[in-house]
Amino acid sequence: MHKMKMRIGLIAGLFLGFAALDVQAHGDVTPHPVDTSSLPPLGKDWILPNPYRGNEKAVAVGAIGYLHNCAGCHGLNAESGGVAPDLLLITKDCLGMASNEQQSSCLKDTDDYYKDIVLHGKKNGEGRFLMPAYDSVFTQEAVWAIKAYTDARTKEEIAKPK
Repeated sequence: MHKMKMRIGLIAGLFLGFAALDVQAHGDVTPHPVDTSSLPPLGKDWILPNPYRGNEKAVAVGAIGYLHNCAGCHGLNAESGGVAPDLLLITKDCLGMASNEQQSSCLKDTDDYYKDIVLHGKKNGEGRFLMPAYDSVFTQEAVWAIKAYTDARTKEEIAKPK
């Protein structure tokens, strides 16, 4: 009888453990507003390329926004854990271009791509959202602050000795 209770307890424990992992797999995916009150306002019309790129205050604001909205899937410090695409790769190729003109054009294109995915989300072939849409939560300032953070992280990773 004691062995039977132990087996039932073990099975129940494993079931609950796996259920908890499934629930927490992507962390909290509820969009959270980003406090951008310390940044210069950008207005309603979208600006390309990212006007906050290289702005240290925007990078700091973006780091907090990233932590609350993106890290659950894209990894802490923008270091992908394999659940979702590696955001550091978005601008890595651009930053490696020799020509400033090519680099600027590439960064503008990646900013536009990033903005579109963040605002409208990403669906798989079956129409299910792989990433939620943030257009009802994020302002232009929030989108560009988070992108400024991931761009800064990309530069850090490129600068690391190999």
